[in-house]
Amino acid sequence: MQPTIGFIGTGVMGSSMVKNLLKADYAVTVYNRTKHKTDALVALGAKWADSPAAVAQQSDVILSIVGYPQDVEAIYYGEQGLFSVAQTGQILVDMTTSTPTLAQKIAASATEKGIQTLDAPVSGGDIGAKKGTLTIMVGGDRAAYDQVLPIFEAMGQSVHYFGAAGSGQHTKMANQIMIAGTMTGMTEMLVYAKAAGLDLEAVLKTVNGGSAQNWSLANYGPRILANDYTPGFFAKHFLKDLKIALTESEKMGLTLPATHQAKKLYARLVNEEQLGDDGTQALIKLWWTSVK
Repeated sequence: MQPTIGFIGTGVMGSSMVKNLLKADYAVTVYNRTKHKTDALVALGAKWADSPAAVAQQSDVILSIVGYPQDVEAIYYGEQGLFSVAQTGQILVDMTTSTPTLAQKIAASATEKGIQTLDAPVSGGDIGAKKGTLTIMVGGDRAAYDQVLPIFEAMGQSVHYFGAAGSGQHTKMANQIMIAGTMTGMTEMLVYAKAAGLDLEAVLKTVNGGSAQNWSLANYGPRILANDYTPGFFAKHFLKDLKIALTESEKMGLTLPATHQAKKLYARLVNEEQLGDDGTQALIKLWWTSVK
C-alpha cells in the first residue's frame, strides 16, 4: 500500500510536482497560504487541508517546497506547524532551497520527537517540475531516504543521497554556484552578440551546439529572445540562494569572487529594478534595452 502524501507549497514548482504525484496514483493532501493556487490540484483529485498541522494529521510523508528559510521555520515550528502534531513513524521532507543550518536544526528537533526528516532541494526549474525530470539532492536519515525514494522518482529522474542532515542543501548550494556562472555567461554572451549585430537565434543554436552548451542557455536563451520573463525560477529566490551559498562558503573559509559578482547583479535586478518576481533570465534587462 502506497503511503499518503502531504504537500505544502503549490507555487511554480510545487503544483507540477503534485500533479506528477497524482499521476503516480498517490493520495495527496495539499496546503498553500493562497488557497486558490490549489484549486486545479483539488480538481485533479488532491485533498485540501487548511494548515500544515492539518496536512500532517492526514499524511504518512509530508513534503514542502516554499520560498524562504523563514517560511520553512513557520511550517515546522509555527503554532499550526508540522511539529505541533507530527508523530513517530512520519517522514518530513523539506524540498525548499534553504540553509544547511536550518536543515540540521529541523533534524535535531525531529530526532527528539522520534520523527525522520530529509532535506531534499531540487534543480530543474518549472520545466523539470512539469516533466517529472527534476534533480533531487538529499540529506538526512538514510532509512527515510530509502522509504521515500519511490516518491522522489515520481517527480525526478536524478535522485542522489549525500549524507547527514544539511548535505542536500550543501549540494544545492554547489548547484546554484554553478548556475550563477552559466546565467551571467549567457547574459553577457547575448549582450555581446546583439551589440555585434549577429543573428541571435543562430548564435544560440551554434553556441549551444558546442563546448559552451549548458542548461541555462538551452532553456532561458529562447525565452529571452521571445521576450518571455515569466519565472521558471524567481529572480528573488535565486538572490536568496546566492546569499546562502556565500554565507556557507564564508563559514568554510572560502572566497568565491564570481559568485559574489553574480549576487551583486541579482541584487540590482531585485532591489533596484524591482524585478524579483521575474524569472532569473530577466538579468539581461540590466543591459538589454541599452544595447543597439
